[in-house]
Amino acid sequence: MNILVSACLIGINCRYDGKNCLQKQLFEQSKKYTLIPICPEQLGGLSTPREPVELMTKQNQIRAKTKSGKDYTNQFFQGAKETLKIAQLNQCQYAILKSKSPSCGYKKIYNGKFDGQLTDGNGITADVLLNHHIEIYTENELNLLYQKIK
Repeated sequence: MNILVSACLIGINCRYDGKNCLQKQLFEQSKKYTLIPICPEQLGGLSTPREPVELMTKQNQIRAKTKSGKDYTNQFFQGAKETLKIAQLNQCQYAILKSKSPSCGYKKIYNGKFDGQLTDGNGITADVLLNHHIEIYTENELNLLYQKIK
């Protein structure tokens, strides 16, 4: 079974700050499942490191912007599209994505005000994957996924 996974969770330095969020528990499971690493922001053409981005809604449209006002909405949607292609080519039914991320966040993301507060919602890539019936789990929900796919 192939599982899509945010590349930063398996130790690839692709986060906005040039670092990663290694989850060692993922490697224990990689003996049973094939992990397919993705970074939607890099797939959308953004560099690493990069200025932090949060999602905001303006006139009923989602925008991916930096605190300084740079708009990366097109890159975020392009990265989501490329991520979906990879998921479909690898027949991934499940994804393990980085929580709170404007791309990968699931159920909770930063509120778009750059004040560290969370709001209900999904990142752009998470929404695209969900709309194509790929189940999402964050690094905080690994046990739920592993129980389901035993």
